[in-house]
This record gives sequence, structure tokens and C-alpha cells, in this order.
Amino acid sequence: MIKELKEFLFRGNVVDLAVAVVMGAAFNAIITSLVGDIITPLILNPLVEAAGVENLTGLSWHGIAYGSFLSAVINFLIVGTTLFFVVKAANKATALGKKQAEEAAAEAGPTQEELLAEIRDLLAQK
Repeated sequence: MIKELKEFLFRGNVVDLAVAVVMGAAFNAIITSLVGDIITPLILNPLVEAAGVENLTGLSWHGIAYGSFLSAVINFLIVGTTLFFVVKAANKATALGKKQAEEAAAEAGPTQEELLAEIRDLLAQK
């Protein structure tokens, strides 16, 4: 049972998933800071001050704290947009790498098997 657990925990997918979760948590801290420290003061503070509250999370209507919800929506939109561009760039880099590998393979010339088949065919003709 310990052996099975070890095999499960150290499979590539589990380790990759663990790394992704840790990176996601770190990325979340960056995005939260971006929204709370940069976007809210620059863009939303005039709107928040017009509403007569000190910060975005203070916005409420009859006890419903919709300011916190708005902050979460802004976080989600920023994370989604950023991930879109990261995945798009990764896909482009992968496609470029595949194209370069195909070009290198095409420039390398015939394989050993192809050369041997050609020699065999020439010898068969004689």
C-alpha cells in the first residue's frame, strides 16, 4: 500500500498539478495586489468616493456587500485575461518549436533506413 501511494504521489501528473496549484496561489496574490493597490485607486476610487464610502469593499445596499463581489469579479476578469494571453503565447511557442523541429528533420536528409533501402534497390537493379 505504501508503494502504491508512493507511485501515485510521484507520478508526473500529480507533481505537475502540485506545482500548478502553488504557482496559482502565488499568481493570485499578485492579481489581488494589482486590483487592490493599483486598479482600485486609479480607476475605481473616484466612483467609490462618489458613492460616499472609503473603499470598494465598503459598498453595500441594505446589508448586501456588493463591493466585495465587484472586487472578486475584477480579480476574475484580470486573471482570466492574463491566463488567456499566457496560454496563447505558450501555444504559439509550442507551434513554433514543432515547426522548427519539422524543418530540422527535413533538412537532415534521408534516414539510415531510407539510405539502406535505396542501396538495396540499386543492388537489385544490377
